[in-house]
Amino acid sequence: MSSTLSGLGLTLMSIAGFSAYMDHVGASYALFKVFEKPLKSIKSPYVLLIISFVVTQFLVIFIPSHAGLALLLMVTMYPILIRSGVSKLSALAVIATCQFIDHGPGSGNVILAAKTANVDPATYFISHQLPTTIPILIAVAITNFFVQRYFDKKEGFIFNREQVEQELSENISSIKNTPKLYALLPIIPLVLILGFSRIFDSYIKMNVPVAMLISTFIAIIFEIVHKKSFFATLDSIMVFFKGMGHLFVITVSLIVCGQVFATGLSSVGFVDILVDYAKSIGFNEIAIIIFISILLAVSAFLMGSGNAAFFSFAPLIPNIAKSFGVETITMIAPIQIMTGFGRCVSPIAPAIIAVSTMTNVNPLQVVKRTAIPMLVAGIVNIICTYIYL
Repeated sequence: MSSTLSGLGLTLMSIAGFSAYMDHVGASYALFKVFEKPLKSIKSPYVLLIISFVVTQFLVIFIPSHAGLALLLMVTMYPILIRSGVSKLSALAVIATCQFIDHGPGSGNVILAAKTANVDPATYFISHQLPTTIPILIAVAITNFFVQRYFDKKEGFIFNREQVEQELSENISSIKNTPKLYALLPIIPLVLILGFSRIFDSYIKMNVPVAMLISTFIAIIFEIVHKKSFFATLDSIMVFFKGMGHLFVITVSLIVCGQVFATGLSSVGFVDILVDYAKSIGFNEIAIIIFISILLAVSAFLMGSGNAAFFSFAPLIPNIAKSFGVETITMIAPIQIMTGFGRCVSPIAPAIIAVSTMTNVNPLQVVKRTAIPMLVAGIVNIICTYIYL
């Protein structure tokens, strides 16, 4: 607990605190507003759907929360989509997969994977994630176009503007107005983390907690200027600490439990047994990566959480990689990427339940439309792993 809280735990809690403060000041909403006008100008519903999907993959770098980003998109992107002729279920499918990959140096899974492989989170994101995630994003975007159009035709979807307006007035709540300049705030941590990293050979090295604290204080200055209230704005710093505490209860405690579990498995020889069995049936490094990736994706599906599955198994990967003679980063990167796919086809995932509840839709109807895109994502991930191995 002591080592986790002072290292990885502090990193993740600082991200959660910053994310909570961005929601509090409305900066996450302001970031989306930057994309709102261009999205509204697109006339073809399915082209709009695919471009919206790409936008969500950009936003998730700055808002690394599956359920949090999905709820934000429900009150921002969802009305644009269904008013433009996109069916309710097609819109929900895209929003439900907003974080089908945990990518970006602000993601908890990315930070844990980078720490396990002893690489910088920014280096992990740029050098080890993007070469795989970019082909996956392109493949899933194309798949969504054909899959959502197929299901719409099969289910006889007909656009009814009056019905859409009535539904929106019943289900979508309003969000406070925030200055457009606030759209810069969620981007500041990424600029600091990448700018002061090995990627740009910076003399100054900045870790994630420092970047999050600096970014939070910049946001506080923005709030003081905007609201013209010094002491009331300073009181809002408690939002940051409450966000940290919330993540400690949910995620950091889970990581500690996962590490205890992994240490126990290693102590009783589970890793050695698994490796010996895999080798005895002819598994090579690519086969064991595929096996573990599928295992964690299925676990994420059953638990509705990619974090729970990955946090439990990540500490075991260095020993498994060493046994097969490959670097930890080579094995952990495709496994970490694959884990999120299972969460997006789980009807009990918090994001799936949240978007389904808001629109009075059965979660199974949503995951029916996310299943094929996630299957394609898994196949492309395996192909990229084979190419890069």
